[in-house]
Amino acid sequence: MKKDSITRFSISMAGDLVRQLDLMSQEKGFANRSQAVADMVRARLVEHYGQKGDSEIAGTITLVYDHHRRNIQGLLTDIQHDHGDVIIATMHVHLDHHNCMEVLAVRGRADAIKQVADNLIAAKGVKHGKLTVTTTGEEFEK
Repeated sequence: MKKDSITRFSISMAGDLVRQLDLMSQEKGFANRSQAVADMVRARLVEHYGQKGDSEIAGTITLVYDHHRRNIQGLLTDIQHDHGDVIIATMHVHLDHHNCMEVLAVRGRADAIKQVADNLIAAKGVKHGKLTVTTTGEEFEK
């Protein structure tokens, strides 16, 4: 794969915003503003592609539920088995005597992953759920 060349361009913004950018850049350990801005652009692009149904994305679905709730584990397992094409790994954690957390690693079309996440999060007995979207990495050169 051919590495993309660097393109220089200028940005105009309020001085206070630049000072905040510099402070954030320093706190996050970026060497310069360009690295910080590139990181922010990548983050917005990941968010943008995650909204497009035909984009391939990766991410996690995190669920917290009371495992004593009747049929919750069976329901979640059934949903997961129905979507083995996008669920690539799972982790189950016992948070306390009643509550469990499951983290599912997913990869596939954005619309398919959103549907799986919605089905799991809406399952009766799930206390909290969240889909976190990231990139497969193929869109970006570091």
